[in-house]
Amino acid sequence: MQNEVNSRGLPTRQHASPSFSEAFKTWTRIGLLSFGGPTAQIALMHKIVVDEKQWLSEKQYLSALSFCMLLPGPEAMQLATYAGWRLHGLKGGLAAGLMFVLPGAAVVLTLSMIYAAFGKVPVVEAVFFGVKAAVLVIVIEALLRISRRALKAKWHWVLAALSFVAIFFLGAPFPLLIALAAFIGFVVGDNDKETTPGVPVRATVFDTMRTVGVWLAIWFVPLFGLAAFFGRDHVITQLGWFFSKLAVVTFGGAYAVLAYMGQDVVAHRGWLEAGQMMDGLGLAETTPGPLILVTEFVGYLAAFQHGGGPAVAMGMLGALVALWATFVPCFLWIFAGAPYIEWIIAQPRLRSALSAITAAVVGVILNLAVWFGLHVFFGKVEPISTAGLKFWMPELATLDWRVVVLALVSGYLLLWRHWGIAAMLGVASALALIIKFVGV
Repeated sequence: MQNEVNSRGLPTRQHASPSFSEAFKTWTRIGLLSFGGPTAQIALMHKIVVDEKQWLSEKQYLSALSFCMLLPGPEAMQLATYAGWRLHGLKGGLAAGLMFVLPGAAVVLTLSMIYAAFGKVPVVEAVFFGVKAAVLVIVIEALLRISRRALKAKWHWVLAALSFVAIFFLGAPFPLLIALAAFIGFVVGDNDKETTPGVPVRATVFDTMRTVGVWLAIWFVPLFGLAAFFGRDHVITQLGWFFSKLAVVTFGGAYAVLAYMGQDVVAHRGWLEAGQMMDGLGLAETTPGPLILVTEFVGYLAAFQHGGGPAVAMGMLGALVALWATFVPCFLWIFAGAPYIEWIIAQPRLRSALSAITAAVVGVILNLAVWFGLHVFFGKVEPISTAGLKFWMPELATLDWRVVVLALVSGYLLLWRHWGIAAMLGVASALALIIKFVGV
């Protein structure tokens, strides 16, 4: 291995691979500390895996991160899976990926059960009243952060604007937008023509096909079994197929998929109300693990409310199905693609396709911010269809000034004072409690 420098400018040392037990403890530690969304999680892993443990070099880590950004699904969880695979193969990847998800999943399941059982308790209702306003600011902050990173060329801005118009005014399906953006980016190409010649591929075609086949079976066989047991129209079956579809098209991280998922489960399927969807995002924001764990909340509430059987048991099964369909594909992408990472990152057109997808995601997140804002600020919002356009129109008289105030305070703390998300959510919830019990 060539000498490299880490993020502090210090030369890296060649360390012996850690024992599996030591690595497992580290993955568990990362899973318990992984608050704050993908940016914070990626920074945490870099500090531990590259700077502290020096299990991966700077170049290896950044190449893996670039590859994970090309994939659908939560990039931070996939990056952890790759790091574990790099150290200990299959069992290492499974350990790293599972421990990144399971601590947060346990917390979200517990909070989902409490919410479903006691969500209408005045104190709980007041807390989520504040969380909703704060979550809107979090989405706006994500929009600004991703825009600065993604919109580097004029055509990126055009693509982002067209993406917003297509999804907000035309109701274009999210997967179609991603596919078109990737195609445009691939055709345009990357201005940076530098590539790495002669990069080897570290797997045979047979190895890759075998890995794909095994993980496709792990992914779909249980879902087919549930479909045979419950029937194709049951909510459990529908949850499995819905989240499996999302697992294939969730480029751009959790905020991007929320725009598609939120409107679908609320407006089209009727599984949740808009307020419940916002509450779920608030729960996921305040717990460790990937933000996409909001799918577990959606799965629990959808099955709890529409499962037709024992509510808690159906809810837990719905949460499990959502987790399975969301995260099993991540292992498929990594275990099949990891041997090809160095070769893929060296291809300029694939880099360009990624940048186009990210630009389109900016428009999708803007749509999410507008959709959330309308449903948070106004008590009544109606879908409008006219002249071939479809959009949401609020009833101005239903504007809730209390939510506006909470959002402004949250925006000040997060965007200007640069508070952490947990602290900002705590202040918003406390102010909401005061408003509730003072009777404003």
